[in-house]
Amino acid sequence: MTDEVDRIVESWRRERPDLDVAPLEVLSRVSRLARHLDLARRTAFDRHDLELWEFDVLSALRRAGEPYQLSPGTLVTQTLVTSGTMTNRIDRLAARGLVERRPAPADRRGVLVRLTPAGLTRVDAALEDLLRVERELLGDLPERDRETLAALLRTLVAPFDA
Repeated sequence: MTDEVDRIVESWRRERPDLDVAPLEVLSRVSRLARHLDLARRTAFDRHDLELWEFDVLSALRRAGEPYQLSPGTLVTQTLVTSGTMTNRIDRLAARGLVERRPAPADRRGVLVRLTPAGLTRVDAALEDLLRVERELLGDLPERDRETLAALLRTLVAPFDA
């Protein structure tokens, strides 16, 4: 079995035999897979009237467990955006009725962002759809190979998350 990356690598080896193009064999495939995954996710979220960023914020709140609330600062950390961007996102989600701002009990000036019942329903349905789509993307890859691939990717990604 060959893919587009095999053709690209073969061309580079022919044109630049002086270079070690082996990293392309792994990272170009990761990049191409990321594009396919992004498209699949966008399609799944579109069915639930959500943007990728909206799902990111709503799912961070959902993963927090009941009462499904976090501080804006925690949301910034979990979604890797600036505080200004998060403020805008919270405003937009609140306008859609998917989250609400609540006073933080321990800090009178603080705010917590909480999923509304509509937000909870929407993120749960989108997650179910996403998982179905991602299972399809993994196709016939055996469970053992999935576990191996997950472990190898973790080794590559972990230093970036540290």
